[in-house]
Amino acid sequence: MKIIQKVLIKQIVTERSKEKLKNNFTSHKMRLEQECQQLLFEQRKLQNKPGVSKQDISQRFQQEIKNRKEKIKLADFKIEQLDMLEMGSEIIEDQVEALVEVSVGMDWNEPIKEKAIIIKDETVVRIDE
Repeated sequence: MKIIQKVLIKQIVTERSKEKLKNNFTSHKMRLEQECQQLLFEQRKLQNKPGVSKQDISQRFQQEIKNRKEKIKLADFKIEQLDMLEMGSEIIEDQVEALVEVSVGMDWNEPIKEKAIIIKDETVVRIDE
């Protein structure tokens, strides 16, 4: 029988990976800021239409803008934490699922043991089983 098991993808921090992560966080933050500007524009546009409740529109848009600003704060925090990371440390980047063979008589601790794939600059350097 085969079961599905979660496998962690860990990344060894290098200058290159650190820069790539920082660029990802920064571009995500910029996209969120653009969405906030777009929401403000859409809010002003809708408020000028007759027959709509300006208060309802304002509340709905302000909630969406607030959600995005929280995500911007989180991106800032991640960038800050990234700057503190030491070279060579391992960070969890992702998680994937793998099929694991289970058979009668085998030690149950073996298939459920945590597994990880360690990558460095987009190259697999180690598999922990």
